[in-house]
Amino acid sequence: MVEQIIKLIAESQIAILCSVDENGYPCAKAMLAPRRVNGMREVWFSTNTSSQSVERYRNCNKASIYFYNATTFQGVMLRGKIEILEDAQTKEELWQDGDELYYPNGVTDPDYCVLHFTADNARYYADFCSTEIKL
Repeated sequence: MVEQIIKLIAESQIAILCSVDENGYPCAKAMLAPRRVNGMREVWFSTNTSSQSVERYRNCNKASIYFYNATTFQGVMLRGKIEILEDAQTKEELWQDGDELYYPNGVTDPDYCVLHFTADNARYYADFCSTEIKL
């Protein structure tokens, strides 16, 4: 099952990243594929520092990510915490050609940051069955 989940994450072009707002409500946002993945435990995204999501993560670092395959009707929800990384080394490591479209001042653009997600647990859905997974 772990191999299936890792494959699902690796093949997903879109991830749904969820934060919690100041009133305790979940807020979902579609994100492009992660910049880096370490199994089911760690996921890194690039995003705008000025985004509402980053502001919410500064106030509450609880988060979830949902990866899915609409064709096979499989999905995995990872639950855990987000850390906002703004150090030069991490930003450099995750920078990709074409990012200038989103961050016109390049890798040092103050509106460019990295979200580092660490999962505590997961819920996997496949073959009409859900399975809880502790990480």
